[in-house]
Amino acid sequence: MRSGVQAQVPVLNVGDADAAGRFYALFGYTGRRGEDGRSCLRCGDLTLLIVEGTPAPATLYLHVDDVAATTARLVAAGHPVENAPGGECCTADPDGNTILFARPPGVPAPKVEPDGRPVPVRRAAQVAARRDGAPGHCQIGGPRGEPCTEPAEVKLADSWGDTAWGCLTHADETLVNARGAFLATEDGTGLAAYLAARQVRPETAAVPG
Repeated sequence: MRSGVQAQVPVLNVGDADAAGRFYALFGYTGRRGEDGRSCLRCGDLTLLIVEGTPAPATLYLHVDDVAATTARLVAAGHPVENAPGGECCTADPDGNTILFARPPGVPAPKVEPDGRPVPVRRAAQVAARRDGAPGHCQIGGPRGEPCTEPAEVKLADSWGDTAWGCLTHADETLVNARGAFLATEDGTGLAAYLAARQVRPETAAVPG
């Protein structure tokens, strides 16, 4: 059995545990406040303990799988994000604690186009532009249900079979916030084409002896 420290749990003293829970949910933490006023938040194998009481200044450094998506969620929720030296991003939780986040060491940055959009999103829009069948306008709309008059450029889908066409802006937002959503590129290299290539052709079929 390994001796020494088995795990470490950061503890944050906050003024409002519920507000802190909503903030850290943007990073993927989940959990709820217990009867003792403490919240044990989990993200995978990681634990963060939130204690409601007198706030005390603290700093957390987080490695995230997608810096751009994390930044987008924070900004959309009203938490400004600044670039810090060394490639990290910096924000603050509702109690003023400093939160630094960056990609894990050795993980390359995703490729993006000059306009800042990820390459797969831009490529999907280019493929869709060459095909018929897209609606005239974005079907996703704004966060309060307001219609979007921008052209539909990207088709999204999920594992349940639901699909929607969206403009690039709302497609980006959906991919960030709807965890089950993915690009439906329809570029001829999807599942249908893959399965068709695996079908037995007459000239290659086995001939009974």
